[in-house]
Amino acid sequence: MKINFQYKIAIVTVLLGTQITFAQKKDGDIGTEVVNVVKPYTPTISDAFKVKETPSLEDDDTSKKENILYNIFSFPVASTFTPSKGKAAGVDKEKQEKLFSNYATLAAGNYGNINAELFVTQTLESGDYVGAMLRHLSSQGGIKGVELDDKFSNTGLDLTYGSRSKNLSWNADLGYQRQMYNWYGLNPILYENLIPTDKDAFLNSIDPKQTYQNISLGGRLTLGESVFKEATIKFNRFSDAFSSGENRLVAKPSLAFDFMDEKIKADFVFDYINGKFSKDYFNGPEIKYGFTNVGVKPSFQINKEDLSVNFGAGFFYSMATESGKNKFFIYPNITASYKVVGDLMIAYAGAEGGLKQNSYQEFAQENFFVSPTLAIAPTDQRYDIYVGLKGKLANTIGYNIRGSYMNEGSKALFLRNSFSYYNTNKEGYANGNSFDVVYDDVKTVSFFGELKADFSKNVSFGISGTFSSYTTDTQAEAWNLPSLKISSNLDFNITSKWYAGLNVFFVGERKDITFVQTAIAIFPPTFATETTTLDNYFDLNAHVGFKYSDRLTFFLKGNNLANQNYQKWVNYPVQGVQGLVGANYKFDF
Repeated sequence: MKINFQYKIAIVTVLLGTQITFAQKKDGDIGTEVVNVVKPYTPTISDAFKVKETPSLEDDDTSKKENILYNIFSFPVASTFTPSKGKAAGVDKEKQEKLFSNYATLAAGNYGNINAELFVTQTLESGDYVGAMLRHLSSQGGIKGVELDDKFSNTGLDLTYGSRSKNLSWNADLGYQRQMYNWYGLNPILYENLIPTDKDAFLNSIDPKQTYQNISLGGRLTLGESVFKEATIKFNRFSDAFSSGENRLVAKPSLAFDFMDEKIKADFVFDYINGKFSKDYFNGPEIKYGFTNVGVKPSFQINKEDLSVNFGAGFFYSMATESGKNKFFIYPNITASYKVVGDLMIAYAGAEGGLKQNSYQEFAQENFFVSPTLAIAPTDQRYDIYVGLKGKLANTIGYNIRGSYMNEGSKALFLRNSFSYYNTNKEGYANGNSFDVVYDDVKTVSFFGELKADFSKNVSFGISGTFSSYTTDTQAEAWNLPSLKISSNLDFNITSKWYAGLNVFFVGERKDITFVQTAIAIFPPTFATETTTLDNYFDLNAHVGFKYSDRLTFFLKGNNLANQNYQKWVNYPVQGVQGLVGANYKFDF
C-alpha cells in the first residue's frame, strides 16, 4: 500500500530539524567576517503559467461523479377554500327609448294650414319588407294685400317593396303626387287705377289655378361581392292642367373593382326626356323638346397614408330628338384630400363638371309659379374648381370652409314674364304673374363656411353661409340668384320630456324685372319692363314639444315669427306669422 504524501513530508521535516540541532551545538560561535559582493543582485522573473480551470486530479476517488436521483412524493391536500367571484362596478344606465316602425302626425294652424303624415312599414316572414308614406300639406290662403286666390295643397303617396340580404338588396318604388297652386302674384299697376266695377271684372276674368301631377316608378339594386355594385332606375310622368306632359327615364348603373391595389370605378348615365307644352306664352304653336344623354364617368382612387386622390373624367353625348344640335362633352372629375393634422384639419380640392338635364318637373318644384310655356334644355356645367379646409376645432365642434369658381353654359334662370293687353293668350298665367326660364353662360365665384357643434347630448348648434358673385354673358343680371344666404339652427332638450328648437335663415337681395305703364291716358295702356331689386329677408321659425310617452308627442310650431311680409318672388308675398299645433303617435303592428 502506498505511503500517503502527507506522511512523507512529516518524516523529512523531523530529520532536518534534528540535523540543525546537532550542528548548532557543535559550533557555538562562528564569529564575524566581512563579505564583499562582487556581482550586484539582479532579480529575475520566472515564466508565468495559467492555472487550469479544471485541474486534473490523480486521486481516483475524487474524480468519480455520483449519480443523484430525485424523487417527488406527492399526495393530495384537502382544501375547503372557495374564491369569491368578481363583480363589475355598478353603472347607471339610461332607459333606452323604444323604437317604433310606424308613425302618424297631424297638425293644424292659422291660414287654414293642415299638415299630415302617415308612415307604415312591415317586415314579412321571407325577410322582405313593404312600406308606405302618405303626406299632405295645404293652406286656405288669406295673405294680406293679395287679390287673387292664394290657397295651395300638396299631397303625395309613396309605396315600396324590397329585400335585404348580405350580398343582395333591392327595392321597387311606386309614387303619386298631386299639387295645386295659384298664380296670385299680380302686379297692382294692372288694376289699382281702375274703377271698382272694371277692377272686379278684370280680376274675375283671371283663373290663377294650376295643378301638377306626377307618377313615378323606380327601383334600386345593390350587389355586395361583385364588380357590378349598384344600379338605379326611375321613370316620371309629369303633367299639368294645361295639357302639358313630360316623360323622363333615368338609369345609373355603377361598376367598381380593384386593380393592382387601386380602386377602379365607372358610373354610367342614361337620361331620356321628352315633353311638350300646348302653346307658347304669346298663344303661339306648341313647344316640343326631347334629349337623350348618354355618359360614362370612369375614375380610379389612390390612397397614400394621409393623402387620397381620385382621378377621373366624364364623357357625355347629348342627342336632341326634337330641336337643337347633337353635342359631345368632356368634363374633369378630380378630387383630393390631405390630412394636415389628422381629423383636426383636412385640406381638400377638386375640379368637377357634368351635364345636367333640366326638366319641367324640376323647374315646377323649385318655382311653383312658372308658366307652362318653357324652353327645356340641358345645362353644360363645364367645371367647378374648389379648395377647402375642414376638420374639428374640438371633439364636438366641426368646421368646413370652401372657395370655388364655377363656369356653366346655358344655366337656367327664372325671369318674370311680361304683360301686354295685346297678348291673345288669356290664360290665368299670362298676366305678368308667372315666370319664364332663360338661359345664359354664368360664372360664379362663391365662398362657403359652416360650423357645427354638439355642446352636449342635449344641445346642438349649426350655422352656415354662402356668398356668391355672378358674371353673366348676355343677360343683364343673374336673375333671382341671391348674393348671400345664411342659415342657423339650435336644438336642445330642456328635460327628458320637453325639447325645443330654433331655425333662422337670411336671403340677400335678388334681381328681377317688373313693368311700368308708359302712358296713363291711353287705353289700353302699354307697359315697359325695368329691373327691380327684391329686398333681403330673414325667416325665424321655432318649435317646442312634449313627450307624453314613448308613443305620443305633442308639439307647437311657429313659422315666420318675425312677421316679415317678404317676397321670395316678385309680387309673391308669403304668409305672416304661422302657428301649428299637432301630435305625433308612434306604433307597431
